[in-house]
Amino acid sequence: MNETVTELSLLQEMLVTHFKWFHSHPELGHEEWETTAHIRAILAEAGVEILDTGLKTGLVACIGAGETVVALRCDIDALPIAEESGLEYASKNGCMHACGHDFHVTSMLGAAMLLKERESRLAGAVKLIFQPAEETVNGAVSVLASGALDDVLEIYGLHTSADLPVSVIGVSPGAVYASVGSFTIRIHGKGGHAAHPHECRDPIAALSHLICAAQTIVSRQTSPFDPAVVSFTHIEAGNTWNILPEEAFAEGTIRAFGTERFNAIMRRLEHICKGVEGAFDMRIDFHGELNAPAVNNDGELVEFVKHTAHELGFKTCAGSLTMGGEDFAFYQEHIRGVFWNIGVASPEPPHNSRFTANPAALSTASALLAAVAEKSLKRLAGGA
Repeated sequence: MNETVTELSLLQEMLVTHFKWFHSHPELGHEEWETTAHIRAILAEAGVEILDTGLKTGLVACIGAGETVVALRCDIDALPIAEESGLEYASKNGCMHACGHDFHVTSMLGAAMLLKERESRLAGAVKLIFQPAEETVNGAVSVLASGALDDVLEIYGLHTSADLPVSVIGVSPGAVYASVGSFTIRIHGKGGHAAHPHECRDPIAALSHLICAAQTIVSRQTSPFDPAVVSFTHIEAGNTWNILPEEAFAEGTIRAFGTERFNAIMRRLEHICKGVEGAFDMRIDFHGELNAPAVNNDGELVEFVKHTAHELGFKTCAGSLTMGGEDFAFYQEHIRGVFWNIGVASPEPPHNSRFTANPAALSTASALLAAVAEKSLKRLAGGA
């Protein structure tokens, strides 16, 4: 099972080259045409089978054969951020791999190379998901809809961690990424001269009260031992200094560890909107939706991943909880799975224009993905 230092060193050298290419050629969700073509070419050269899924971008590959099937998943899309990392291989197209998806893709390719070498001894099949559009939180849904994972028994994935030391694995059972949703609020008032507010229905005043009231949902109506977030992120109203506008608009996000808590907070925000609507005598249109449920790791499989990492000589620690969202959660609604973090020691957090993933962890990430897939197949097939 263990890779020799020489083998991992050679793998690392190849992976760094691929990583730099992916980092310098980022593409947004559902537009990952060049990225998909590059992945496809690398897999084809290695003799890896690529399944016909009907996906427009992204792909699913398969190594091995049999009724026992597990899956590994990575995401391939970038963010609309102008890079300011200073890297010699930085993106120059206005998009950026500011969340480590270039690292994820490359580590999955490394796992594919290792699994292809072991194909004859695999106790089943490993499906490798190169998923589009994670940042738009619907890429996983498109992969599931393709039917490519209907026979998968377990699924595993990873994400870079800016906080962990290079190559350290952070993994914990239960909810580790939050349920994530969005809301929009449009207040319909009555515009007019700012000198005569009594003749108007001021939507800015109503929105101000609404935002202040919404901040009490977490601070006064949820347990401090049950973390949650309500954030207003975009506000628009008016266009000059002496006119009260007809409308005000706001949108934002809700985060909570679990769909039940998320739904309760969303309902409370809607009630506040209705209250403000009556108090200020104006119409408020509210819309809220769950974008992705919480990533919820299977406890038994978490111990399996930790044991596998230790067998390979890798360090593990408890994974940090995050209010960030991940559409890996959609897979876990249907398939037992684990999502872990791997340290890349970035000086800046994800979604920052100066985020940098240290490629030194690539061979570690690849080795663990491959080992987890191989060992899970053996266990599911009834082996030791």
